[in-house]
Amino acid sequence: MADFLLELLSEEIPARMQEKASADLARLFEAEIAKAGLRADAVETYATPRRLALIARGLPAATEAVSEETKGPKASAPPQALEGFLRKTGLTREQLTERDGVLFAIVEKPGRATAEVLAEAVPAIVRAFPWPKSMRWGESSLSTASLRWVRPLQGIVALLGEEVVPFEIDGIASGAATLGHRFHHPGMITIGSAQDYAEKLRACHVILDPAERRGIIEGGARAIAQTRGLHVVPDAGLVAENAGLTEWPVPLLGDFDPSFLEVPREVIQLTMRTNQKYFACVDADGKLAPNFICTANIVAADGGAAIVAGNRKVLAARLSDAKFFWEQDLKVPLAEQAKKLDQIVFHEKLGTVADKVDRVAKLARWLVEQGITGAADPALADMAEQAARLAKADLVTGMVGEFPELQGVMGGYYARAEGLPHEVADAIRDHYKPVGQSDDVPTAPVTVAVSLADKLDSLQQFFAIGETPTGSKDPFALRRSALGVIRLLTGNGLRFAIPGALLDFFADRLKVQQREAGIRHDLIDAVFALGGEDDLVRLLARVKALQAFVSTEDGVNLIAGYKRAANILKKEGWDAALSPQRGDGFGYAPEPAESALLAALDIAETAADAAVAEENFEGAMAALAGLRAPIDAFFDSVTVNDVDPAKRTARLGLLARIRHAVHRVADFSRIEG
Repeated sequence: MADFLLELLSEEIPARMQEKASADLARLFEAEIAKAGLRADAVETYATPRRLALIARGLPAATEAVSEETKGPKASAPPQALEGFLRKTGLTREQLTERDGVLFAIVEKPGRATAEVLAEAVPAIVRAFPWPKSMRWGESSLSTASLRWVRPLQGIVALLGEEVVPFEIDGIASGAATLGHRFHHPGMITIGSAQDYAEKLRACHVILDPAERRGIIEGGARAIAQTRGLHVVPDAGLVAENAGLTEWPVPLLGDFDPSFLEVPREVIQLTMRTNQKYFACVDADGKLAPNFICTANIVAADGGAAIVAGNRKVLAARLSDAKFFWEQDLKVPLAEQAKKLDQIVFHEKLGTVADKVDRVAKLARWLVEQGITGAADPALADMAEQAARLAKADLVTGMVGEFPELQGVMGGYYARAEGLPHEVADAIRDHYKPVGQSDDVPTAPVTVAVSLADKLDSLQQFFAIGETPTGSKDPFALRRSALGVIRLLTGNGLRFAIPGALLDFFADRLKVQQREAGIRHDLIDAVFALGGEDDLVRLLARVKALQAFVSTEDGVNLIAGYKRAANILKKEGWDAALSPQRGDGFGYAPEPAESALLAALDIAETAADAAVAEENFEGAMAALAGLRAPIDAFFDSVTVNDVDPAKRTARLGLLARIRHAVHRVADFSRIEG
């Protein structure tokens, strides 16, 4: 058994592509060698800015010999059929084997050297590699048949054990040599095998494992921040990006002019993160500090002083731009900015952003006036409308033009700077929330009103013009809007009737949203199937009570009894909920189990109706639980399809009443299991 090392050396691989490229390399390699019957004990992949590497552990020296058997025609088949089979297999009639009157072609295939398999597999993998973006280069790029790679491919290391696996890709021959760190060790390194690969790279200032580089960046940044009594703002994505930009990461601490702290914190952090890949720092009180941490790719002779100075200069220019936008935007009130929204098209069929703002403002006011978001306070209604009319105004500001990610956030800052009520400023800031499943749900009445109105307007308007999500396509993020509405309503316990045209869409989104909470999708279906339920808070209360009930012994048995009754009714074509009169309305002497079931139904229906009316769904389930024993007894001792038509009709009516009673809570036919 031997280990195989593959390294593909190139110009810089974008950091965002490295993780997927590593996974793709492992997947393609395993699939390609499997075609030849090879399988490694383990496959490891690594990525640095300049190289993509794979180590396949425990490969055999050769593939096993195999015997391939192909079934052919009958021995008595016409000559044409036999000739066709011989052409297909490349054999003669004498080389075929006959068993039970059928001809078989048996071909013994000897094993192949693993090196030979790898020499074919690697070029196939490289040429088929699924980079999101790739390029051709050099003279060969004139041909469309030339190699495409993420950046120009410079070298290939291919070692099985200590032996080079010889092949060539687009003029680049495989070998045992690679390059070290671009600055610390730009010369060639000869690799002996997979065993010494990582350590030889380390000796030449290349850390192969991205996880190790991430650890160095995270730990190093934390340590140098602590020397100034600071803490690094956690950012796993930024750690990973810096690890993808460096082969020998060295975190360095720098500072910037404290006067820039007049600019909102989010702007400074976004400037550092997006433009410069810097980490932000906070002091012991959690306030943003005038410091940054950059990640160098070298160990500088001056301890990094020149690198820090250069980065400080670049950051100062960036922050000066941000400060300019901030100061210029403050000169124009949001109400003035909002007047420009009629120049932005929201959708060709739905008018401008100003048109949307007008709809949202009216809906936000209505939500407050109706008491849906809390007390029907006229002052809150005024603030909800004001916030809605200003919520999109920051879209035309210089700052949001530079940093679209800050829409809403900047509007909140500008509103506060104008001296608008904090309820209005908060609503402007948070009206896009909740954006994702982990995002905070607003609770302030004004914010909730504006956020709900914004999302409901988008849903209603796009559905009205037929622009609904299909498959994986959701260009207007309507699924996200629906999830936001669900979280706002359920998180705040708000009673609101979802418009009928959106109910099915909300039912699907609710199942997705509640899956993480452990709520069964079939129970949501069972409640929605009753029809007429458009209040998500009430619906979820019913579903949760139902889920608790169906997990009990009474629940399991009641479902079984219900389904037995429903199946009989379906078989008999009994669609109407016919039933005998309450009391002794059988018209014949009923059996004890019939009378008991009828009495239990009278009690359960009355109790369940009263409980449902009070939205006491646990009480409704408890009432239905009382049917379990009478139903079991009925099926044990009573023949439903009696020869006497009167008895048969009455008993089918009892089954219909069971179904009808259960449907007061949910359609049990939708419950799985």
